[in-house]
Amino acid sequence: MNTEVNEMVLSALEEQTEPVERRDLQIISGIPEIEEFNNALSYLESRGKIVINRKKVGLPRVMGYVTATIVRQAKSFSFAEPHDPDMEDVYIHAPSTKGAMPGDTVLLKNITESSRGLSGEVDKILEKGKRVITGTIERMHNTGTAYLIADNGFAQALKIVQGGELKSKNGDKVKASVFYDNNKKGVFARVIKIYGSGNSAKVCSDAIIDSYGIPTKFPVPVKHEAAMMAAQRITEEETAKRTDFTADPVFTIDGADAKDLDDAICVKKLEKGWELQVHIADVSHYVAEGSKLDEEARRRGTSVYFADRVIPMLPEEISNGCCSLNPGTKKLTFSAIMILNEKAELIDYRFEKSFIISKVRGVYSEVNSILDGSANESIKEKYSPVSDVIAEAKKLADILKEKAVRRGGLEIESSELRFVLDKNGVCIDVSEREMGEAEGIIEQFMIMANGAAALYAKSVGIPFVYRVHEAPDPDKLYSLAELAASCGFQTRRLREGVRQTDLAALINAAKETKYSRLISTQVLRSMAKARYSSRPLGHFGLSLTDYCHFTSPIRRYPDTSIHRILSDFISGVPIDKIKKHYSEFADESAALSSDFEIRAVRAERDAEKCYAAEYMCSHIGERYKGVVSGAANNGIFVMLSNGIEGFVKLTDIEESDFEFDGLTSIKDRISGAAYSIGDEVNIEVVNSNVALGMIDFVLAENE
Repeated sequence: MNTEVNEMVLSALEEQTEPVERRDLQIISGIPEIEEFNNALSYLESRGKIVINRKKVGLPRVMGYVTATIVRQAKSFSFAEPHDPDMEDVYIHAPSTKGAMPGDTVLLKNITESSRGLSGEVDKILEKGKRVITGTIERMHNTGTAYLIADNGFAQALKIVQGGELKSKNGDKVKASVFYDNNKKGVFARVIKIYGSGNSAKVCSDAIIDSYGIPTKFPVPVKHEAAMMAAQRITEEETAKRTDFTADPVFTIDGADAKDLDDAICVKKLEKGWELQVHIADVSHYVAEGSKLDEEARRRGTSVYFADRVIPMLPEEISNGCCSLNPGTKKLTFSAIMILNEKAELIDYRFEKSFIISKVRGVYSEVNSILDGSANESIKEKYSPVSDVIAEAKKLADILKEKAVRRGGLEIESSELRFVLDKNGVCIDVSEREMGEAEGIIEQFMIMANGAAALYAKSVGIPFVYRVHEAPDPDKLYSLAELAASCGFQTRRLREGVRQTDLAALINAAKETKYSRLISTQVLRSMAKARYSSRPLGHFGLSLTDYCHFTSPIRRYPDTSIHRILSDFISGVPIDKIKKHYSEFADESAALSSDFEIRAVRAERDAEKCYAAEYMCSHIGERYKGVVSGAANNGIFVMLSNGIEGFVKLTDIEESDFEFDGLTSIKDRISGAAYSIGDEVNIEVVNSNVALGMIDFVLAENE
């Protein structure tokens, strides 16, 4: 495969709005060798990058084709998710799937649009997926026949072939291979691994990790390299090349259970403003480019966080050891030193390789008690070395927060849950995470450092990995405006070209109403997903022109990537050499980091649903007050005060005829009973399926 020749063909086709004759394309592409040209066409066609129809060639969109991935399949239909993010899912009637399964990459043709959405046909399978899924064993009571209830992808139960059960029991969470029968009329499964009981959220998390392909064990060569790097002493030769901040009152603030402390701060009051120091663990010093550690970090992309475990991007010897900014120990850092005036405007900044000694291992809850005046004497004594820093940090962070509000930075209401597990790993309590003042201080300071790093890279013109967040899609804005209008809010500014301040005003208007969470969530859904890019496209949600992720290299590969680039730049490597060395690397790091972030978020979300369901298993039959958080064609979603959400199926109610308005409410045309988002209701917990992460409620009698 000649990558350069492939790119020449694609570049030529990008400029064409009509299909091109093969012989003309060879001339336009500037490829003299016919064999090289034909090989490129064959390769690109096999990957779905181009379509060849008789003697004409074109990009799929020009030829009327769409590259997509099958994401959902039932007996009579499938849905495919186009690789074009602006397209909605495509419905495919079963006879038109050509044997494609969930996870397969396909080329779609005959795309048509109707009031029900897009539909199409599979032209061919470009690449088969793993065809390995996870699910739960369910046996028929009368025959004992085993079926697999898939976690994702398949809507129907899959019959397990005779002898393909291994020693699985009813209700076990398993991994299975799936395949069509000889006539491609039915899909069957064969168990290849048994995780354990599907009633355990811990077991379900094991399956989720496996199904997403998240590596959990470090290869022996990586562990050996980590141990070797962690054993290295910090030499005088190394510190002589760095700025010494060991005398400054630097300290960390993290959660009580955090072990990978990758950022420390110090704030100094100046005559007219402040000096803000943000010191970040110098991971790139220990994780060298091309090393075993680097290759493994790239393969993982990010650390992944579950209720009962953390799957780190780097081995513990690095993440919790030599790189963690533990107190009282000399540590190597990469520092952003920022000078801000009295209005908290950035007037100067610099980035330096440095070393620090953290004076205190701060904990959010303890710092919050100092800030609200409830700290006991023991806590006051612990933080006495940095008490002045905390006071100045609070003043500076307050101004930064006010600035963020004025420029339209969006305050999206969080729904992150906190799970408490017993000694056996079973969930015994759930609550929504709260963000205190200390968390807000660190958030504002990390935003400052991230913004300064992006500004620095852009100003000097070096390759970089930016954190970008683009403006909302016009169609999604229209849906948001329709929803907001139905809730009684002003919507005239919710159109293409919307400003951050307009969306912030909507969130603020909803803040003290029953629609607060709904509007906050819908604003978030209307926007593009934040991602990584080698181009400085800005961050819409934060209302910042320049932004990146610089502050967490222990747990995110993009941060490690830009540390490496910036390290070379500040050490004096010429820009032309940096461009040559890192341009392709920045593109690749951005793409991989975006993909791995999506993988981690989806896995974490799936596991959270299982833990929430596990908690509710011990509360079957209990009644709670809740708030309607969503409406659908057949019922309502209800959220409890602890943040757990369940579903009430209304269409099963006798002598009822419910109708969904398509936005916020569902109404019974017979009784007149109506349920709208934000309404308070009483519910009873009737079922909780840990394996599927689903919780069922019914309306309590007095409803």
